[in-house]
Amino acid sequence: MFFRKRIEKKKYDKTAKKPVIKASICNGEQVAGFKDINTGLFEEIMLIRNQEDLSAFKEMYGIDGEIEKIY
Repeated sequence: MFFRKRIEKKKYDKTAKKPVIKASICNGEQVAGFKDINTGLFEEIMLIRNQEDLSAFKEMYGIDGEIEKIY
């Protein structure tokens, strides 16, 4: 009756990338993704509109704890 959509577990290279949230100073838009540790390039994964989106991103990639915000 009330089925919750399964979130597919994905992997990322933990030695080369770290999860970050890129936030806009102007309008407050937030995008979750991964920042390459060596080059500093940001790879966008998904738009974060609310706490549920952030929780889904963390669950999707198996991330525990806080995620750094960059501006």
